[in-house]
Amino acid sequence: MTETIESAAPDGDRQRPRAGRRPRIHRAWIVAAVTFVTIIGGAAFNSLPGLLIDPLHTEFGWSRGEIGLAVSIDLALYGLTAPFAAALMDRFGIRRVVAAALTMVAAGALASVWMTASWQLMIYWGLLVGLGTGSMAMAFAATVTNRWFVARRGLVTGVLTAAGASGQLVFLPLCAWIVSEHGWRPASVTVALAALVVVPLVWLLMRDHPADVGLAPYGGAYVAKPAPARGAARRAVKVLFDAARTGPFWLLAGTFAICGASTNGLIRTHFVPSAHDHGMPITAAASLLAVIGVFDVIGTIFSGWLTDRFDARRLLAVYYALRGISLLFLPMLMAPDVRPPMVFFIVFYGLDWVATVPPTLALCREQYGEDSAIVFGWVLASHQVGAAVVAFLGGVARDVFGTYDVVWYASGALCAVAALMALVIRRAAAQARTGPAGSDVP
Repeated sequence: MTETIESAAPDGDRQRPRAGRRPRIHRAWIVAAVTFVTIIGGAAFNSLPGLLIDPLHTEFGWSRGEIGLAVSIDLALYGLTAPFAAALMDRFGIRRVVAAALTMVAAGALASVWMTASWQLMIYWGLLVGLGTGSMAMAFAATVTNRWFVARRGLVTGVLTAAGASGQLVFLPLCAWIVSEHGWRPASVTVALAALVVVPLVWLLMRDHPADVGLAPYGGAYVAKPAPARGAARRAVKVLFDAARTGPFWLLAGTFAICGASTNGLIRTHFVPSAHDHGMPITAAASLLAVIGVFDVIGTIFSGWLTDRFDARRLLAVYYALRGISLLFLPMLMAPDVRPPMVFFIVFYGLDWVATVPPTLALCREQYGEDSAIVFGWVLASHQVGAAVVAFLGGVARDVFGTYDVVWYASGALCAVAALMALVIRRAAAQARTGPAGSDVP
């Protein structure tokens, strides 16, 4: 019972830690850096859909509803793949899964250059890119952090979470300029190349586990590499069915679906074409959207600080209520140029963009304990399904009404519903603790 982890591990299951001088930079930081770059490369494609709606509509005559359907398939698969991504990495290894995912994203982006029919858009943008980016979602960052870090785990998690916003900040202005000056095809090729460039970095520098190179995790003791996990996907499905029998799960999933509908599905997909409808250049609208990425990092960190100190349900209610109010004002702020009220909206909306994540995760942890990470994965899937629905319906509404105004108003109303649902979670949680008739349930 007093043996160390290192001496207890069979020699066939691991390499012994290397003796001699320790490297100045722990390998974990190199793996984290590659992960950061990989998430940025994967985020590049997410910058494109809002920029290409008008060019594709103009060139091919496809309705915005058809284009929005392809985006919705991408968003839905991104969310539905995420709960199983960690299981794939446990089974086949991080390096193989991520390299395959990047190749899939690059193939979808590159193949779209030669598409001539809308069904091809569904396959390239929707299926290939959705599966690829879904395999590099939060599960990727969480897996790397859990395996390679003991100390600084919170810091690394925050930095890797911010990588998506950093990718948006880098690629949105660049892709907007390319689309404006050279057309949408060079922009799609740029995204494909960005994904392909990262593949060699992943293959050469990424390792599945510290034991692969004879190291302990950063700040921790040496741990033997576990055997490939089996049955992780089965557990993910079982947890879903167990959670689905509880009221808080549906309230959390419902509020987060509205969160996705009012962010990725709405603003990320339709803000640029909506601003362009009012005469704003695509490059200016894309730059505003990139600024959201800056403030969403600030807002998320601050929201985490608030979640440690205040009731998560009330925080969610405030976030959704404020978001809904801001969306109701957005149609009045649209103009051919960037004006101070629009800048205020962008800053305000950026602070609120993913501020809902820390309190939602805290509520999952409170309600579902050791299964909370898997439950949050499914709640995140509902986020992407909500985004997918609005990405499609927003395009249909623009085709039918000739304006996006009704979309902004409807989304504002949905946020009001989410605020009320967030408050109901508290009553449902209290009932679960005290029992149906006020009995004390341990």
